[in-house]
Amino acid sequence: MAVLSGKNAVITGAGGVLCSKFAEVVAENGANVAVVDLNLESAQKIADIINAKNGGKAVAVQANVLEKASLQAAYEKIHAELGDINILINGAGGNNPKGTTSEEYYHDGDIDRTDIQTFFNLDESGVRFVFDLNFLGTLMPTQVFAQDMVRAKDGVILNVSSMNAFCPLTKIPAYSGAKAAVSNFTQWLAVHFAQTGIRVNAVAPGFFVTAQNEKLLLNPDGSLTPRSNKIISGTPMGRFGKPEELLGTVMYLLDDNASGFVTGVVIPVDGGFAAYSGV
Repeated sequence: MAVLSGKNAVITGAGGVLCSKFAEVVAENGANVAVVDLNLESAQKIADIINAKNGGKAVAVQANVLEKASLQAAYEKIHAELGDINILINGAGGNNPKGTTSEEYYHDGDIDRTDIQTFFNLDESGVRFVFDLNFLGTLMPTQVFAQDMVRAKDGVILNVSSMNAFCPLTKIPAYSGAKAAVSNFTQWLAVHFAQTGIRVNAVAPGFFVTAQNEKLLLNPDGSLTPRSNKIISGTPMGRFGKPEELLGTVMYLLDDNASGFVTGVVIPVDGGFAAYSGV
């Protein structure tokens, strides 16, 4: 019997590159899947892929993870079509150029420049959006979708953090700080739910090429950008990760038989990036 047979899983951000793979592997392991995304068309494409496979069952659901009413409407649709929720993967998140500095380091005179985005003129709305999307976009769906788990005294929550939470990258203070908050919240929630039968963990991906970061990591001809060269030189395995290389960790954390006594951990899957000192 598949390890997740009979379970109903909700995955936010499931129309994206990484979380769509999470949705597929969860379905392959027996769970019914609610493919939740702000972009309903993207969600439907993934649901169709799952439903086309033998035994796979998925429903596409549109939701904004920053709007409680939208999440509640999604919950009611999922509950009506699949039943009680047993698994939640909080995958929605991302960065925004308005929360990013133009330069890696501050240089004399930058404080007076208006032609670049410095720390001093970072757009507060951009910073707030990035923090809200990643942190509140994890907290709020949990408030809505974990209700069934609390009542059943059983369930698994998996958050998506980042290696940025261990070691912040230059230029992206908002995203790094937000993912650090996700990791901290994962630990807090694991303790808070420890006596309810719910386990809470997180996976922290390193560098994977996605639709969101492709232009930052790759030139139009497919060659590495200068920033990518720095990333690869700081990754002991010397390459980007492949989405399928996250799936073993994801399934380990979702499987009660394999990780039934594991809660409050954040597992990096980063080719050794967080462990490398550069020397």
